[in-house]
Amino acid sequence: MRNDKKQQLAQRRRWRIRQKVQGTRARPRMSVRFTGQHIYVQFVDDDAGVTLVSASTRAKALVTEGKALKANVESAKRIGVAAAEAAKTAGIAQVVFDRSGARYHGKVKALADAAREGGLKF
Repeated sequence: MRNDKKQQLAQRRRWRIRQKVQGTRARPRMSVRFTGQHIYVQFVDDDAGVTLVSASTRAKALVTEGKALKANVESAKRIGVAAAEAAKTAGIAQVVFDRSGARYHGKVKALADAAREGGLKF
């Protein structure tokens, strides 16, 4: 399958999910996005159209021993905990999980489980 067709199908999948998943100030949407190199997590209030808190593998606070985090399962666990911690400091306890069309296994599952262990309720 051609690359542009794959991207078009993935975009349609994300749009379908976004029609069903909406975040509010009381229960924001936890949007997770995986690229080839990084993992990004945002807590979004869709009513106001603003990002409340974010976390990613590009954050300098998460770099240990000169090694940056990558887009793998171990890093997904660390980002899940960091995202839960950032959400707690912002007063967020419950979220709506938006996996952006990715299947719920591997990195996505590890990140979600780590966020739950960090205290977030899905």
